[in-house]
Amino acid sequence: MKLSEQIRTIIKTLPEDITFGYAELCIAKEDYQSAAKVLERLLKKEVIKKISKGVFYKPKQTVFGELKPGYNEQLKPFLFRNGKRIAYVTGTSLYNELGLTTQMAFRIKIASRSNRISINRGALKATAVKSYAEVTENNYQLLGFLDAIKDIKTIPDAKVKKSVKILNGKIKILNEKQIKEMLKYALLYPPRVRALLGAILENFDSSINIKTLKESLNPLTKFALGLKKIDLPTITNWNII
Repeated sequence: MKLSEQIRTIIKTLPEDITFGYAELCIAKEDYQSAAKVLERLLKKEVIKKISKGVFYKPKQTVFGELKPGYNEQLKPFLFRNGKRIAYVTGTSLYNELGLTTQMAFRIKIASRSNRISINRGALKATAVKSYAEVTENNYQLLGFLDAIKDIKTIPDAKVKKSVKILNGKIKILNEKQIKEMLKYALLYPPRVRALLGAILENFDSSINIKTLKESLNPLTKFALGLKKIDLPTITNWNII
């Protein structure tokens, strides 16, 4: 089968509400240049539309006009590269998703370790921030929890004690492997993150090995979060006030 026929056949099978790139078209890297010409012809015929460099979608026609892929689907190409996750949404948008705030962000934040991802495309607007670790599909949710702990005093329209209660519930259901990973990443975050994570973990399971967190902290440093023992009984073990 010719490359042009291969591309057309695959595109026909793709849903109209997703974005796709060369990886989804199963194109070998040595054929990218030829494929680009095929895709250019399909763009001119409006069989496909372009979202960004190397990212396309099939336009869906409705009684209200052309329907583009949803917001999250448009965002996906910026969070993945060659099928691998390289970034994640953080900040107020994430904290809203976690149930920590009802506020919505006009401009989202995208965290990545080695890629600076800024977007300004219509309703899709994002500011780049640097993540504390390389982002993968397996760790981005853990990094999101640690981001929330880091920003717990500045999350819009959120009380610290309520945020702690919500995060406690979400972290409590992580499996042993995820907890170990989270402890490893926490060492890359500021001391206040390590202290509050230690208090949360110790609160629901005293058998978790949190020695590395404790040893990473200055025993004379106090962390003012406005919490009381009724909010989190273990705070005095971590100099949290």
